[in-house]
Amino acid sequence: MTNVSTQRNRTPGALAPLPRSTTTSDLVVEAIRTAILSGQLKPGDTLVERRLAEQLGVSKTPVREALIALSAAGLVNVTPNRGTVVRALDAEDVRQAYEVRALLEPWAVARTVRRAGEAAAVSARAALTEAARHRSGSDHVPLSLANRRFHRALYAGCGNALVIAQLDALQELAALGAVAMIWTRGSTWRTEHADHEQILDAVEAGDAERAERLTRKHIRQSVQRLAD
Repeated sequence: MTNVSTQRNRTPGALAPLPRSTTTSDLVVEAIRTAILSGQLKPGDTLVERRLAEQLGVSKTPVREALIALSAAGLVNVTPNRGTVVRALDAEDVRQAYEVRALLEPWAVARTVRRAGEAAAVSARAALTEAARHRSGSDHVPLSLANRRFHRALYAGCGNALVIAQLDALQELAALGAVAMIWTRGSTWRTEHADHEQILDAVEAGDAERAERLTRKHIRQSVQRLAD
């Protein structure tokens, strides 16, 4: 009787959500993203599905899916003549990405503090601890990825899927710009880490307004570094 009632109340055509799991495509995305951020794959390089599949030991299907995801994120471009190529960023591209982040991310962080501040703080603290372990190394990629996880932990709980998706894409461009342009000019990640500590302190204190203000200041300082 219970089963019949449940079936009657279920929306016609509705599908039960599937549990989230790491797929081969997810792993391929991470592998190619890391290769781009590390400079192993350079701006302008053509990405051939068959060659990438051979190097990664997978079929062409997850590679094709990964390239679509990376294109949506802005790390690669699809051109009619050359196929898929690693995106070549200039300072203006990165500046625009940071400017849009400055509009969206502070609001999203404040919303996250109000909606899910405790859980966000735990995830952000773990990412910040990981980032600290990589500060003294010469490989910027692990630090960049840890910083990305830090920021995402603080905006992903805002409750607006459109804002989260937009910020995810902007984070990709910001990470590429930081490694390729900003960090090459000096050890700015030390200042950024101090900024992250202040932002996280505000989140852990439940102070949404201060977290919003500090996040906006942090992003605008990155824009200023590009201008300098």
